[in-house]
Amino acid sequence: MTTARQAAALLVWMALMISPAMAADRATWIWEADALHLIEHPSDERQALSLLRRRHITTLYLYADAVHDRGLLVRRAADYRYFVKRAHEAGLRVFALLGPDWRTRATTMFQRVLDYNRSSSPSGRFDGVNLDIEPYNINGWRRNERELLRQYLDLGSALMDLKRASRQTILVGPAIPFWFADISVRWRGVSGSVTRHVLAMFDYAVVMDYRNQAAGGDGIIEHAAASLAIARHQGKPVLLGIDVEPGGLGKTSFWGRTEGDMHYALSETKRAFQANPAFTGFSIEDFGAYRAWLTRQARGIGGK
Repeated sequence: MTTARQAAALLVWMALMISPAMAADRATWIWEADALHLIEHPSDERQALSLLRRRHITTLYLYADAVHDRGLLVRRAADYRYFVKRAHEAGLRVFALLGPDWRTRATTMFQRVLDYNRSSSPSGRFDGVNLDIEPYNINGWRRNERELLRQYLDLGSALMDLKRASRQTILVGPAIPFWFADISVRWRGVSGSVTRHVLAMFDYAVVMDYRNQAAGGDGIIEHAAASLAIARHQGKPVLLGIDVEPGGLGKTSFWGRTEGDMHYALSETKRAFQANPAFTGFSIEDFGAYRAWLTRQARGIGGK
């Protein structure tokens, strides 16, 4: 059972993670091209923020890594500060999105976020960091799965050490696949699922649960259950990632489904986990696809 101390910690994190006006958080990832475009074009930024507010998005995971080694957060710091300030004025939180080149520059990119925040006024600071670190996409994953996962956890620990050393209150958490809950790894003398190690270490997590129906053995609810049970025990908040991108397996994305289909699936999922305080909402992959998907819906071609 969740201890009183864990329950108290979870309430604190929920207060930080959830907008007072919303029953659940709703986030979206904004990747390289879209992030660069938005910070370079203020008129499009205004339209985008207006759209996101109308769709009840509360949190942006804004790409702040190096695009083609351009080091945007260093070279375009003023543009990032302007965008973050405008998003805050619109009632949105902004997390720096980092990844997935984790073994060569993750600590450098993370330190840049900390340095950026330290040199920014409160209105222009990132509220958190979202890490898209994917060890399972490395060559040799199947041969060295557990060793790569231990390296992944070592890196996460190093990043959290940097955060603590900075004495910043910024929230830090990764996006992880739902099946991490099924892989057991012994790390630093403790055996447990990767999800258990992750949630013990980070402030929060987004569990990538890419299915386009809530119910059934291959649905959102079933795949999220183990992660949310662990999150409740650890006293950490979790969002569930959903996908609207075209392509890929038909069961993973809402691209070919209607807005009504998505609303029903998310409502069913929310109902299934309403008694679990660790469940704090959804994150949509990604902004560009979501905007295109909404355009299809407006034209009446959703589900085709």
